[in-house]
Amino acid sequence: QVQLVESGGGLVQPGGSLTLSCAASGSRFSINIMAWYRQAPGKQREVVAKINSSGITTYADSVEGRFTISRDRAKGSVYLQMNGLTSEDTALYYCNAEVKTPAGLWYEYWGQGTQVTVSS
Repeated sequence: QVQLVESGGGLVQPGGSLTLSCAASGSRFSINIMAWYRQAPGKQREVVAKINSSGITTYADSVEGRFTISRDRAKGSVYLQMNGLTSEDTALYYCNAEVKTPAGLWYEYWGQGTQVTVSS
C-alpha cells in the first residue's frame, strides 16, 4: 500500500509560478513511476508529467517547457515546478504512483488532489 499526500496548490496570477509536492508513505520504495495528473471542471483527467525510477521524464505537450517534474526517491517525494502559468492550467492536480510487484502485477495509487487556480 502507498499513501500519497499533495501540497503546494493555491491561487497564482497568470505568468506566475508554483511548486507542487507529493509525499509518499507506506511501501514507497516499491514505486516505479510517479506522475502528476490534473482535472479541470467539465474535463477528463489528463496526465501532466511522469517520471520513472531511472529519472526519465515525459510531459504533456501543453506543459512541455513550462513544467518540470522531479523526484527524491530517498524521501519518497515527487515535485512539479510550474512556470508561466495560464488560466488553462487551472485544475485539481493529483499525484499518482504506479507500483510493480515482484510477481509482475501493477497497482496504481492516487492522492486526494490539490487545487491550482490561475487568475488575476
